[in-house]
Amino acid sequence: MRAFKYILYAAILIALGTHRAAAQSGMTYQNGRNFTCASDDGRRHYCNVDTRNGVRMVNQRSGSPCIQGQTWGYDRAGTWVDRGCRADFVLGGGGGPGYPGNGYRPPPPPPSGGTITCSSNNNRYNFCQTWTGRGVRLVNQRSGSPCIQGQTWGYNNKGIWVDRGCRADFVAYR
Repeated sequence: MRAFKYILYAAILIALGTHRAAAQSGMTYQNGRNFTCASDDGRRHYCNVDTRNGVRMVNQRSGSPCIQGQTWGYDRAGTWVDRGCRADFVLGGGGGPGYPGNGYRPPPPPPSGGTITCSSNNNRYNFCQTWTGRGVRLVNQRSGSPCIQGQTWGYNNKGIWVDRGCRADFVAYR
């Protein structure tokens, strides 16, 4: 009987040692302002971080798309990811101070027919604060680098962001 117990314990230890870790979701890594947030199971997960000064995605790790406002975003609860998005983020990364409901007020709408030029100089991320109440449309690409919504440009309720050399004129829907 005693030998059976030892064999059983050994089998359990071997099974635990060779068992592959299940996919993780939510916060998988944090080092200061940098963190990784994952939806490895395809569901929405929150990563509890202080988002008051904005959040910026710096590296997509998943095969599933990470598109701000669709498969990732942030609010008072932290940064959320959904539908398989797994990415590295940095806090204070250009979302501007505040978030809706925390004293943040977007700038007034642009004049009728007005365009906003937003440029990623030196291939760096840039955030252009402007009114985006009913959506944004790219009307003129000025750069040789591609401007692809969700990849090299996008918008949130505080303005328009561009990255990786995208430079373009945008119009906000009224």
